[in-house]
Amino acid sequence: MIKLITFTDGGSRGNPGPAACGAVIKSEIGEVLFQSSKYIGKATNNQAEYGALILALEKLLEIYKDENKNIDLKCYLDSELVVKQLKKEYRMKNAGLKPLFYQVCDLILNFHSVKFFHIPREENKLADKLVNIELDKIR
Repeated sequence: MIKLITFTDGGSRGNPGPAACGAVIKSEIGEVLFQSSKYIGKATNNQAEYGALILALEKLLEIYKDENKNIDLKCYLDSELVVKQLKKEYRMKNAGLKPLFYQVCDLILNFHSVKFFHIPREENKLADKLVNIELDKIR
């Protein structure tokens, strides 16, 4: 089994406003395997958080296309809302988030197992930095 960890973050300057995503994929021993960021246009903070997770999951499917069913994945996000929605502890009410929620649900079916964890922002510094690098480019 391949054990991987993702750290993702999304942010918006204004809510909604210009938004970006950052994703970091690490090995189980903490080695950074991949990092990426992407400007996503006008979005809310929560939409950007989902976008960051989608960015990470899609990249994993691209990198491990023949081995994805052998991946145990731990996803760390600093968005408590998104984590609780994905764990089905909160109901999905926001119409703007529903398509993103369902996209994540479809993507995680491609892996052996996926678990979501909420972490404090200070434990998500690299993903946060990637978001801010993207947002700083549009000034």
